[in-house]
Amino acid sequence: MSGFGLRLVTAGILAPLLLTGVLYLPTHWLALILAVFVLLAAWEWSALMGWQHLVARAAYTLAVAGALASLYLNNTIALSLCMLALGWWLLAFRWLIRQQLAAPDVAPPLLLPLPLAGLLILVPAWGGLVHLHGLGEGGRLYIVLLLLLIWSADSGAYFAGRTWGRRRLASRISPGKTWAGVGGAMVATAALASVAALYLEMGLHAALLLLSLCLLTTVVSIIGDLAESLFKRRAGLKDSGSLLPGHGGILDRIDSLTAAAPFFILGLYLIGILRKL
Repeated sequence: MSGFGLRLVTAGILAPLLLTGVLYLPTHWLALILAVFVLLAAWEWSALMGWQHLVARAAYTLAVAGALASLYLNNTIALSLCMLALGWWLLAFRWLIRQQLAAPDVAPPLLLPLPLAGLLILVPAWGGLVHLHGLGEGGRLYIVLLLLLIWSADSGAYFAGRTWGRRRLASRISPGKTWAGVGGAMVATAALASVAALYLEMGLHAALLLLSLCLLTTVVSIIGDLAESLFKRRAGLKDSGSLLPGHGGILDRIDSLTAAAPFFILGLYLIGILRKL
């Protein structure tokens, strides 16, 4: 089976299972399942940092587990951590621009230790999703919307990029990504947000706010994708792992989500949606 075929099969199995879990599992069970994925991603992140000793990698993964446990016991700080995560992604965005504009033999510094960067990538996104799920049925529906948003943007980018992609988005970071792909992601996002607004029976003002939030969330998700591409490039790796056939590692699948989730959740509060749940 081709790589694309494996990708479809894996997505076809995992996506329905994840959506079912979001909609029907109690929050503590969903938190545990998501924690397993986060810890697998932490293990992969330790390799991207260049750590090769298994003891060091295991210690880092355990440190992330401790952070998740502490956050679960005090989930009131989840939104504050989401704000910290946004600060990290602003730094990452600046880092990506500097990398793209730098001379070929120049590697701009990240300005943040890699172990701390990993914590800010993984822990706030997990905490934000658990917090959102704990708000009840409305929170669960918005997690589904976020997941569908990431997946539809990814699909739109893939097909638009393959069909019309000529001009590269960030040639020194991820040569396969194109501006046409960005356009395809935005079109897919706008279509999904419009359907969601109709399903939720929103008025015009609320629908426009949701559309704007979804489009901005897609931009942030692209930043997350590009950042992970650059980390892999610096580590000399094509994929973060090989756990998911056709997809690579866990980080390869959640890179967009880790960036998008904190922004999306804070945005839902900002535009007043979550305050009504």
